[in-house]
Amino acid sequence: MIGTTAGLLLAAGAGSRYGMPKALIPYPSRLLVERGVDTLGEAGLSPIVVVLGAEAERVLAAAPGLPATVINDEWQSGLGSSLRAGLRALAGTPAEAAVVLLVDMPGVTAEAVRRVTAHATAGALVMGGYGERRGHPVVLGRSHWPGVIAGATGDSGARSYLRTRSVHVVPVGDVADDLDLDVPELNPHA
Repeated sequence: MIGTTAGLLLAAGAGSRYGMPKALIPYPSRLLVERGVDTLGEAGLSPIVVVLGAEAERVLAAAPGLPATVINDEWQSGLGSSLRAGLRALAGTPAEAAVVLLVDMPGVTAEAVRRVTAHATAGALVMGGYGERRGHPVVLGRSHWPGVIAGATGDSGARSYLRTRSVHVVPVGDVADDLDLDVPELNPHA
């Protein structure tokens, strides 16, 4: 089987600045976790893995149609542990690359995911570009997974790994935004 590009939605945090796990936030009528899964699915990614942690049982009860889920028992240590858990879960699939999406970035669209996915290979490192900024979605080619797993600590995720490598930046700012819903005041649907 030819390798595919998988979707990896990181949704394990407690959302301490927001006041609740961001996976459970309605935006506007769907939970952010459902919206993220839909975005990855609409972009044609398969398989899709969702990493949960804080209040995982509550998230699963509120969003019973989620695809494969991984429970990150170390979610309190930060985003890095969720990235490690997700990539390890994908290691058993034929995926040659993974598109990483954060649950609290609802402005990332399926079109933005398709644009970065167009450059996905086993050796790829690709990020979405928003003018001078680079951000999500992020493509991590399978050959980079061991290095990303080894370096993903705290809340930095793959940031330190990506800083030391050549990364292809694909402009997506015309079809997406990189708003990060850290606090309720940023949510126009709250």
